Amino acid sequence: MKIKTKIITPLIALSILGSNAAFATNGYFSHGYSAKEKGMAGTGVAKGGDSLTTANNPANLLHVGDRMDVGVSFFMPIRSYEVTGGPSLPAGFTPVIGGFPGCAQPGVQPCQIPFSINNQQIDSGREFFVIPSFGYSKRVDEKMVWGIALYGNGGMNTSYSGGSARLYDPGSDTIVDAPGTFGSGSTGVDLSQLFINTTIAYQASETLGLGASFIVAAQRFSAKGLAPFANVSLNANKLTNNGPEMSYGFGFKLGADIDVSDTLTIGLSYQTKMSMSKFKDYAGLFAEGGDFDIPSTYTIGFAWKTSNTSTLLVDYQRINYSDVASISNPISPLLTGGCVDALNNSIFAGTPSPATGDGCLGGANGAGFGWDDVDVIKIGYEWAVGNNTFRLGYSTNGQPIASTEVNFNLLAPGVVEDHYTGGYTLKDGENEWTVFLMYAPNVSVSGISSFDPAQTISFKMHQFEFGLDYKF
Repeated sequence: MKIKTKIITPLIALSILGSNAAFATNGYFSHGYSAKEKGMAGTGVAKGGDSLTTANNPANLLHVGDRMDVGVSFFMPIRSYEVTGGPSLPAGFTPVIGGFPGCAQPGVQPCQIPFSINNQQIDSGREFFVIPSFGYSKRVDEKMVWGIALYGNGGMNTSYSGGSARLYDPGSDTIVDAPGTFGSGSTGVDLSQLFINTTIAYQASETLGLGASFIVAAQRFSAKGLAPFANVSLNANKLTNNGPEMSYGFGFKLGADIDVSDTLTIGLSYQTKMSMSKFKDYAGLFAEGGDFDIPSTYTIGFAWKTSNTSTLLVDYQRINYSDVASISNPISPLLTGGCVDALNNSIFAGTPSPATGDGCLGGANGAGFGWDDVDVIKIGYEWAVGNNTFRLGYSTNGQPIASTEVNFNLLAPGVVEDHYTGGYTLKDGENEWTVFLMYAPNVSVSGISSFDPAQTISFKMHQFEFGLDYKF
C-alpha cells in the first residue's frame, strides 16, 4: 500500500487541532479508541482490528498488516449539578475578629472558609464534541510490523453559567451573594489529551507476539471562575482565568499476545505513567506547583473464537489515578490544618496574611479531586456474515469519586459507570466502513459540602457517542 506525505500531514494536523475533546467515561479516560473497539465497549487487548489497535496493545499490530485508518466520533456528555440546603450564614452577616459565632479556632468546622453555593440546579453548556483519530501500519517483514497512531486519550469539560454563591467579601467585610457557581462568574474546566503512538511489533515465536510503543503526549487545560479560592492557594495569580495552556511529556506502552490454542489468545499490556511538563499558569491550582501527569494503566484479557466467524472478548483494565497527586489528593488538606488560609487568618487575627502550608492549592500535598483508582471490566462480541461484521459490547467501571469529594468534582463529574455499545463493519473490496454507537446511562454522586455542612451537593452525567472509521 503506497501512502503519500501530502495525505498523512493534513490528517495529523486534523487530529491535533481536533483534540480538544471531553471524554469522562472510565473516569476521564476514553472507553475505547478505534470504531471497532468502541463498538465492543473498548475490548481488544487480545485481538487487533485496525491500525489504532496499538492504543490497546502494541503487539496486536502483528494481526493488522498494511493499512491506514481515519476516524471521527461525535461525543455528547450531558452533565449538571444541584445544591440543596440553605447556606449556614445569611447574606449581609458581618463577622468579628475572632471568627464566626460558635468558632473556637481556625481550621475547626465551621471555622473555615465562609463559603456556600446557593440552592440551584445548573446544566453544563457545550454538549457536543468532535474527536478525530488516525492510524497507519506497515509490515517490515514476516516477523515485524511498525505503525503510528494519533488519538485522544481522555479529557474533561464543564462550563456552568448562572447561579450564585454566598461568600465573604473582604472589601465590605460582609457575607454577600455573588454570581456564578463559585461566586466568580462563569465556571468550569477544560482538559484534553492527545497521544502520538509509534509502535514496533515482533513475532517472537509461533505463539508469542511482542510489541512496544513510544508515546508522545500533549495535553491542554484551562480553568475559569475559581477566584474565591485564592485565599487557599499558594499562588493566587496562577489559580484561574489564565486561558488555555499546553503540557507535554512521554511514556511507553508494552504488550504481548499469547496464543494458548487455535481458538484462544491472551493479551497483556502496560502503559507507564506519563511524566508531563507542569501547567505553570495553573501552579496555584494543581498540587506540586501545577503538576498533572497522566496515570499508568494495565490491561489483561482474552479473545475466544467461538466459531469460524465469531469471537468473544473479555478485558480487565486498571487505571491508577493514585499515580497523580492533583487527581487523587482529597480536599481534606484545606480543612484539617494542611493549609492555613489567608482569609481565616484575617478574620481571626484581624491582619491580612498569605496562605501557608503544603495542603493549600498548588502545595506539595495540595488538595485535589480525591479520585480513587478505577477497575474496568469490558465484554465484547463480534460475528461476521459475508462482508458484514456486527458487534456488541458492555463495560462497567468502579466509581472514582467518593461522596466526600463533591465540592471540586462538580467541575469534573466523571461518574458514569456502565457503557452499552454496538458496531458494524462493511467490507468494500480492500476498503472498510465501520460505525459504532455508545450509550452510558445517568449516574449521580451526592455528598455533604466540605465548606458548609448544611448543604448537599450532587452532580450527574450521562453520555452518547457515535462515529465511523474508514480503512484505505
